[in-house]
Amino acid sequence: MKKLFVLGLGICVAFAFASCKSSESAYKKAYEKAKQQEVAQPQTSPATAEVTPVVAAPVQSNTPSPAPAQGSARQERVSLVSGSGLLDYSVVCGSFGVKTNADNLKKFLDGEGYSSIVVFNADNNMYRVIVSSYTDYAAAQEARDAFKAKYSNRADFQNAWLLYRLN
Repeated sequence: MKKLFVLGLGICVAFAFASCKSSESAYKKAYEKAKQQEVAQPQTSPATAEVTPVVAAPVQSNTPSPAPAQGSARQERVSLVSGSGLLDYSVVCGSFGVKTNADNLKKFLDGEGYSSIVVFNADNNMYRVIVSSYTDYAAAQEARDAFKAKYSNRADFQNAWLLYRLN
């Protein structure tokens, strides 16, 4: 009886180890596939924003500037979606095809002390997130450069550009 018990126990242990054996090749294949996808589409990790004090916005001129020279500011017809204070020249810090993404960036910028605006360009079907808006082209350029300098650690904000609103 003892021999039968030991033999049965031995078979159970052998069966348990044999059936729970991991398939190393399956894990290796999954790992290699994930690596190939990562190489094909590099992922950028979001940088953490450094909190800096909010400074007063530059004084805006009441006399509108003439339309900018070709190539210095993108000219688009846009309609206001959320926010207020859309003027002729705007600093655009994000463009999205999905309104929720634009609203999330607006929420972040509002939390940083900006009065951001979301506008919609129907021609391109894009939502533009505007960090500030001016009547003067030079003031808009200065604001864009200051915004880029403030968020120098955020690659996405380094692509900020100027928008001239067409009527």
